[in-house]
Amino acid sequence: MRRLIFLMVLIFTILNTSAQEKNNVVNDLKAITNGTTIFYTDEGIDFTSQTFSNSFSLKSLKKIFRLYKIKKDDIKMRDKNLDYPNYYVSKNDKITDDLMQFNSYYFVEGKENRVSVFWFGSVNKQDRFFERKYISRVLNDSIPESAFIDPSKMRAIDFAGRVLKLSNNECHWANVNSIQCPYYGQISWSLHKSLEEAEHRTSTQILLTKSKKNSKVISEETVNVEFEGKPTSATKIIYDIKGFNGLLAGVSGAKNLTVYYVSIMVRGTYMSCVMSFWNNDVKTENGLPPLLDEIMKVN
Repeated sequence: MRRLIFLMVLIFTILNTSAQEKNNVVNDLKAITNGTTIFYTDEGIDFTSQTFSNSFSLKSLKKIFRLYKIKKDDIKMRDKNLDYPNYYVSKNDKITDDLMQFNSYYFVEGKENRVSVFWFGSVNKQDRFFERKYISRVLNDSIPESAFIDPSKMRAIDFAGRVLKLSNNECHWANVNSIQCPYYGQISWSLHKSLEEAEHRTSTQILLTKSKKNSKVISEETVNVEFEGKPTSATKIIYDIKGFNGLLAGVSGAKNLTVYYVSIMVRGTYMSCVMSFWNNDVKTENGLPPLLDEIMKVN
């Protein structure tokens, strides 16, 4: 449990892009349904949607505002560029001097006068056009079934256009485009329109992890690897994890987290991939846990 919770915080999740050329990108949206909330990711932006039975009125919205921690003094505006009655709230959180978390909340009148709530979260960027586009797609039921991940089907997954077979029955989705296999490693990936965007995503991931109060960098280096059969370089960082369920860490023997960060073009798609494992995870002859060994070799 400690591993899962930490890694879900550690790795954003993120998005799944499939492209033939840099300027020929197809629909890259991926989604997972969890109860009444649907989690999405696309173009490096995470977002959710949730529909309530409440009617769209200020009286009904007050309860929903509280659920999303929207306070009385938070500015609630109407987005005139949306084709639906709505209230929009923007809340930004400064993580470090170099990192800003942007949060957009839309409270929208959907079908049958019910309230649909959308949250969009991203680091160091905000795209209102993207947000409006997906609100319309969700409310118009134009999200294809192919975008939805079936959590029960874990024997084989779509890894950026390749079927990745999982041998461990314990593997599960930690988030959209994030697979966690206890003692076998975790991989999280995002696909982008350009290598520059992928590299930006990777560098942001590194800064986010380093900003965690309970993580201390033990070592950092650039290493040569083969990722999906292509030679490239990866940033390898070993973190000492402290102050987070320390008792459980002592019992399990997990002390250090090793993370590889890669930005590369794979099968015509620009990818940012984060691969991680604990010091007491199972290792193959390649020195990596089995899940990571499926996609990368260290030279």
